[in-house]
Amino acid sequence: MKLSNQSEVPVYTISGSNTARPLPEWLARRRKRSLKDDPEYANRIELLQDFEFEEASQCVKVSEDGEWVMSTGTYKPQIHVHQLSQLSLSWARHTVALNTKFLLLSSDYSKSLHLQGDRSLEFHTPQGCHYTTRLPRYGRDLVYDRQSTEALIPSVGVNENGLGEVFRLNMELGRYMRSFEIEVGGDDFTSAGGGALQGGINTGSVNTGAIAEESHNLLAFGTSIGTVELWDPRAKGRAGILLPPAQSVGDVTRSEITALEFHRNGLTLGTGSSNGLIHLYDLRSPVPLLKKDQGYGFPIHTLKFLQASTETREATMDPKIMSADKRIIKIWDPRDGTPWTSVEPAVDINDVAWCKDSGMLLTANEGRQQHSFFIPQLGPAPKWCSFLDNLVEEMAEDPNDPNAFTSAQAGSIYDNYKFLTVPQLRTLNLEHLIGRTNLLRPYMHGYFVAQRLYEEARLITNPYIWEEERAKRVKEKIDKERESRIRGKKKAAVKVNKKLAERLLNAEEKQERRRAKQVLERGGDADMVDAPAVEIEKTEKKGVLGDNRFNKLFEDEDFAVDENSFEFKLINPSTIPDAPPKKERGLTAVEQEAIDDVPGSSDDDSASDSEAEKPVREKASTKISSADYKRTKRPPPRMQISSSTRTNSTRDRSFGSRAQNMKTKQRPTRTNGVVGEREVSFMPASKSRKQKPEVQYDKTEFRAKERRSASGNTFRKM
Repeated sequence: MKLSNQSEVPVYTISGSNTARPLPEWLARRRKRSLKDDPEYANRIELLQDFEFEEASQCVKVSEDGEWVMSTGTYKPQIHVHQLSQLSLSWARHTVALNTKFLLLSSDYSKSLHLQGDRSLEFHTPQGCHYTTRLPRYGRDLVYDRQSTEALIPSVGVNENGLGEVFRLNMELGRYMRSFEIEVGGDDFTSAGGGALQGGINTGSVNTGAIAEESHNLLAFGTSIGTVELWDPRAKGRAGILLPPAQSVGDVTRSEITALEFHRNGLTLGTGSSNGLIHLYDLRSPVPLLKKDQGYGFPIHTLKFLQASTETREATMDPKIMSADKRIIKIWDPRDGTPWTSVEPAVDINDVAWCKDSGMLLTANEGRQQHSFFIPQLGPAPKWCSFLDNLVEEMAEDPNDPNAFTSAQAGSIYDNYKFLTVPQLRTLNLEHLIGRTNLLRPYMHGYFVAQRLYEEARLITNPYIWEEERAKRVKEKIDKERESRIRGKKKAAVKVNKKLAERLLNAEEKQERRRAKQVLERGGDADMVDAPAVEIEKTEKKGVLGDNRFNKLFEDEDFAVDENSFEFKLINPSTIPDAPPKKERGLTAVEQEAIDDVPGSSDDDSASDSEAEKPVREKASTKISSADYKRTKRPPPRMQISSSTRTNSTRDRSFGSRAQNMKTKQRPTRTNGVVGEREVSFMPASKSRKQKPEVQYDKTEFRAKERRSASGNTFRKM
């Protein structure tokens, strides 16, 4: 992508900038293989794929819908059709003879009419060549009258009356109609019918034609003697004639009319001559309004009023006209002829096409590659290559400011470069390359580093960057997947049936988590792309909340669900309406004593000591719960008698506390850490009478003093 600053208006050469004379095909292939490692060749911008011919291109046209570009060229003679939305070649077709001119009869490429160099007309469709017909004489141009569905072909030579002819092919009837007869002169200027031979020198001919189809539908034909004849297609007769501004009888150096163009208003007519002069006429006056010299003296082959397709765009856009010969393309002001900008490629130009409502120009030229130029001030980039606007903004902050473009900035754009500062270069061990290679280009407080070099240096510095990058991409895919789903945590923004909406959101959230888990189990890389169509359709569903058919269910109060109705309770028997929270029951005295009687702490003194050793707890909350009751050790409420003592205080305890103490005392002690069942083997031993210990009674007790023993009867001891 190069910038040419020949005027105040910049022009960008998008493709075909390095085109010279075509090389042999085998040499071009070898050269391409040798340039695969060239960074400049690798970073080139290829606007349209295969936008080229083996030898040269002849004509180029853009369809009315702006989606297709058809171009013809050689050698071998062929037709190329590019689909602009895909930026690629749609199909190519070879023809028998070289194409001279062609027209797109439909809004796309499906119907086209081609004027061939072998004196034939070919009708082409997407399936191929539909029909071919021969012309009586060689044609020079093609004009299509949509009102009468007639193809008009200006031709070379004269008829038996010594007049030139414009053949009329009626496409509805499928036959030639009576031709328009035009005065064209010949070799002998003094007699009529001179130069009747088609191949003679200076043979009279009708070179070009134009139609004002947006206004009065008049026809204009330019001749080899420099005149322009206007014809009314309804009356099939001549309406007027425009003579050359300076034409003397018998002048040897004739100026032929080679280009014609009507303005949209139908009153202004532009003519281009073979000596490089352009005249603008008002049809109401034979005197030209403006005369413009192209500068090189070559015949003008393209003349185009750059008019916007909408009235609002035309009101804000200054009027401009484009003229082109084989050397240069000029854009200038039709009011006073002031030059606006120009484009001068390295090869000869055969045809120029303008993409409507944009700043894009496409050319057919003698080079191998077809050229494409972009002028930001003429209009925005077409929608099929809108990325050109961003590239232009990188080269200048204000594309509409002529001072923003200087010759020093006519360089390359840093597409495959990354900006790094000096500390970042030091981190990547690239500091030694500063000033030694063109891979580091200084800019402001840092350097532009080639993207390939940056990736390699980062991989060498951190060998585990691949795993980190892979995990990052997996996370991005999962986050992107989750962003498109409705969040269950968010409250449902509905007016009625809020519970139903929340239940649907919870179900969708569970499904989303299940799908994300499946993505992680499969690796998370290729499954997002290679997922079956069924899963993709399930992912794209919006659910009931996102469906427009169920909007009234959550907005209209007539659709509100009454949970207190009898029908609702029959359908949902387990549904309980909202009730106030129940108060938690406090503990009874028995349950409190069971909590206080912890094993090993039956003694009050030991309990008081252990309580004294424990740290002081924080102040309890004012709320009451069962868990707080279990954790706190408040002294249980006891009913005591003033006559009771510490020895018989155990008799006042409840049955539950006694059972707890009994279980604690009967719990066997663990030996050797054995828990559960245990198998023990033993040997039986002989029984031996053990002397029973003598029972000692407390003499102080009243019952022990009065008790008599049968074994110790005083009468038996006597």
